[in-house]
Amino acid sequence: MAPSPEPILILGGGLMGLAIAHQLARRGLAVVLLSRRRSEAAGFVAAGMLAPHAEGLTGALLQLGQVSLARVPAWVAQIEADSGLSCGLRNCGIVVPFRTPGERDRYPTAAWGSNLDRLDLEREVPGIGTSWQAGLLFAQDGQIDNRRQLMRALELACARLGVQFQEGSEVQELLKGPRGELRAVRLITAEGENLTLPCSQAVLAGGAWSAQLLPELPVFPVKGQMLSLQAPKGALERVVFGPGTYLVPREDGLLVVGATSEPEAGFQEGLTPDGQRTLQEGISSLLPAANQWPPMERWWGFRPCTPDEAPLLGTSAIEGLWLATGHHRNGVLLAAITAELLSQQIVPKVLDRDKPSPTEAGLLNQFRWDRFPRASAQGSY
Repeated sequence: MAPSPEPILILGGGLMGLAIAHQLARRGLAVVLLSRRRSEAAGFVAAGMLAPHAEGLTGALLQLGQVSLARVPAWVAQIEADSGLSCGLRNCGIVVPFRTPGERDRYPTAAWGSNLDRLDLEREVPGIGTSWQAGLLFAQDGQIDNRRQLMRALELACARLGVQFQEGSEVQELLKGPRGELRAVRLITAEGENLTLPCSQAVLAGGAWSAQLLPELPVFPVKGQMLSLQAPKGALERVVFGPGTYLVPREDGLLVVGATSEPEAGFQEGLTPDGQRTLQEGISSLLPAANQWPPMERWWGFRPCTPDEAPLLGTSAIEGLWLATGHHRNGVLLAAITAELLSQQIVPKVLDRDKPSPTEAGLLNQFRWDRFPRASAQGSY
């Protein structure tokens, strides 16, 4: 397969950028990935839940999540084959606890789960707090160790497929031609050099920072703080998805605890006493014994959110600029389907091959960037 004459630029080196770069490179395209600082990407700080049902998603977002969940095993197998590294995929199931059976039965995705009473809860989650009297088990949901395994495996898989990385490069501007089409990007390199890179196809995967480059996008940061504990190995097998707090047990006994939701924080970095206290209260409620387990790490990150908490996928107002941003809490879950749908749209444009199916185009169309009514003439949302 002949490579594209001009590299496709991926603007953003987080999970979405890596996943799309990997799929494009697998299809024979030349790819350059521009990243200001990959360590700040949400993919490095998320808990890695694969949970369309435990999250209680609805409508088109639930459909997208279910399709992506079904794709994850094959997607992970590709990454592991290309990198030689494990991604830490675990089909462990997720328990959602409730205080009453009525709350359980009203949950949006209750039809996809198995009902649990108090005794069932105690069997599935030994030591669960006494206030939880009912639950749902979503055996089809699971987790992946994104922070320690998936991101590293994707980086290596991309490198082995020839993706070029330009770490420390901050994109300053998108340059357009006379018809408003994408012509180039202007950036500052890690060495402080101003460069203009010609391109006719690029993917904006800048996470919470996407609107800084394209202000018309309704994407804003929602800060989240997290921590991890070292649990006795085997102390918890299922993920526990409580209201406001979740517990994600890794295979080696590490327990990831998340996450606060702080839209008012903007891009303010750092841990806060209030945020850490919120996490501790969640632990005390869900699994009191975990208060005695030694803490390992504390960190924070910024989710890219939109007004309806669903992603922006597909074309943009600029011809040749594709969007893969705004995934909010579901970036890890939706990475597989996002990479697949975007690559299936981009490859025909570049290589003049068969067009994507109407089904794929229809799925993307539900997540257009301009689906929100403008709140004012100034373009705010």
